[in-house]
Amino acid sequence: MLISFPAEYPLALAFAYTLSAAFLLDVLFGDPKWIYDRVPHPVVLIGRIIERLDQSLNDPAAGELTRKNFGLLTVIMVVSGCAFLGWLIGWVIRELPVVGNWIIEAVVVSSLLAFRDLYNYVLRVAVGLEESLESGRTAVKHIVGRDPDGLNEAGVARATIESAAENFSDGVVAPVFFYVLFGLPGIFAYKAINTLDSMIGYKSDKYRAFGWAAARLDDVANWPAARLSGLAFIAASFFIHDACAGKAFQAMMRDACNHRSPNAGWPEAALAGALGLALAGPRVYGGHHVDDAWMGNGRKDASAADIRRALRLYLSAGGIVAAIGIAVIAI
Repeated sequence: MLISFPAEYPLALAFAYTLSAAFLLDVLFGDPKWIYDRVPHPVVLIGRIIERLDQSLNDPAAGELTRKNFGLLTVIMVVSGCAFLGWLIGWVIRELPVVGNWIIEAVVVSSLLAFRDLYNYVLRVAVGLEESLESGRTAVKHIVGRDPDGLNEAGVARATIESAAENFSDGVVAPVFFYVLFGLPGIFAYKAINTLDSMIGYKSDKYRAFGWAAARLDDVANWPAARLSGLAFIAASFFIHDACAGKAFQAMMRDACNHRSPNAGWPEAALAGALGLALAGPRVYGGHHVDDAWMGNGRKDASAADIRRALRLYLSAGGIVAAIGIAVIAI
């Protein structure tokens, strides 16, 4: 991997230092607003490219097969382009005539992790919900796709915990997984896949055909991370006094496959079981009723206190993922 250390350092150890530093930077700073108010975030730049391709290639008047083919072409161009960009950035970093250029790579990697920012968003919902239901609804709008105006306190809390579970997989575990396996090209390619799915991977009339390839590729890319995320929540439950690892494992094995998503059910069911809650279930997205299965068989009356319990598990699980990722590299 693209790191400059003294010759006596094993490459794997140097790479482990880079991932350690990236995690530390993300935990301490997240995505600093003062930087990204001036310089576009990498994911924002990827999104702009996808938006331009969507406008150019997604013709509503074209046939379904044509739109599928152009959607596939979009996926190939964006993912391969981002993978090449990751390789190029790594090559430039490696060739810089400076000591400690591995720190630059750590900064790049930290910008593609979402550990601190997700924690902050979820915490804001807990704080808002402790103030009033309306404040909780306002805060949860930033992390869920459904309309929160019709949610009661328990609905806001459950939606927040579900989002924390799913985004832990997408925003933390999956980027680490791809970086450990493939370095900067891998993590850039994964962020492209995830951004494509979030922008065009819908079943609406506009994107059912054009976004088909993006949605399927995202399902495949997130398959390992979703299951690893569930295992991380189970492992984290051993370190949290009011969480139950046994129930987390039972819920994950029993309920995950019943989720409408092939991946989201694994971390959601594990977190639900650990907390003694029931998550997911029937709900409304974009005015449409979704009859989803329940993840976990515990309480449905979640609260701000349960969000804070989920955050303690989230922090513990994040530490476990970081430690395992670093250990795998070092070994």
